[in-house]
Amino acid sequence: MALSPGTPAPDFELPLKPGEAPLRLSDYRGERPVVLLFFPLAFSSTCTKEMCAVAEDYGAWQELGAEVIGVSVDSPFVNQKFAAECGAPFPIVSDFNRAASRAYDVLYEEFYGLEGVSKRAAFVIDREGIVRYAWVSDDAGVMPDLDAVREAVRAAA
Repeated sequence: MALSPGTPAPDFELPLKPGEAPLRLSDYRGERPVVLLFFPLAFSSTCTKEMCAVAEDYGAWQELGAEVIGVSVDSPFVNQKFAAECGAPFPIVSDFNRAASRAYDVLYEEFYGLEGVSKRAAFVIDREGIVRYAWVSDDAGVMPDLDAVREAVRAAA
């Protein structure tokens, strides 16, 4: 079962760019709320639509004081290309080993014949590292309600 609001957010350390230090969720603790957006696969239609929409509206997320982090099981190389094509000014990290997806309980058992693909999910984590909003979809074609996510960020700020 995916994490519920009020539970501590599992920390993770995931690669962002090859050869650079990994991103740690706990580095944001005490600083600002974090929006975690898990998505199945870079360059698929709904994932591209979601990440590009967030990228286009990134200024609004910053005005709320939140950091957005995209999480996919794709390699860091694929994620960097994907981020560049979407113009994503926020980090998109690689959960290639599925540690974060397991910790947040957002892995499909089977996704079009593939094992170990993340479900589409959105989590808002407050400054203290507590989950304040959780949304997980079993339908990869459904995007999170970004207005609801923004409202959760306002409440967590």
